[in-house]
Amino acid sequence: MRACGSVVVPLPPILYGEVTPMSTDGPYPPSAPEPDPGAPAPYGQPAPYGQPGPAQPPAYQQPGAYPGGYPAQPVYGAPAGPPPDNFLVWAILSTVLCCLPLGIVSIVYAAQVNDKWLRGDVAGATESARKAKQFAIWSAGVQAVVLVLIGIFYVGIFALALGTASTAP
Repeated sequence: MRACGSVVVPLPPILYGEVTPMSTDGPYPPSAPEPDPGAPAPYGQPAPYGQPGPAQPPAYQQPGAYPGGYPAQPVYGAPAGPPPDNFLVWAILSTVLCCLPLGIVSIVYAAQVNDKWLRGDVAGATESARKAKQFAIWSAGVQAVVLVLIGIFYVGIFALALGTASTAP
């Protein structure tokens, strides 16, 4: 029974048996005893707490090995010096401001320059740089031709409109 203010409220009966205080005897088996730190580890098992056992030999090290580990592996085939200019900025500008198809081809060749250089393909990197520059120039040239043609068209339309306007009755 529980008192709530001046009213006494009965507690519901327990449906599944009585509640007993918590005991140390649970459904789990007792844990294994702590090993003695000075005792040797059983056969085939590591030493307790990850520490080496008392009679283990030192780790084998090859004669002439590097004490700090292996040195960094050299990159085979990468030539000394900076790679050729890849003309990526010009390729992007010619794509955005000029002729889109030729600019995209120029971007593709410009993206290949550094990869080929790092693989040691000096001739391929130089060739890709040359083609990237070539296609960027062609893209700008096509844009210049298109602008000249548009200018001629507008001048012709203006002259035609002016000529018909002056001859009107």
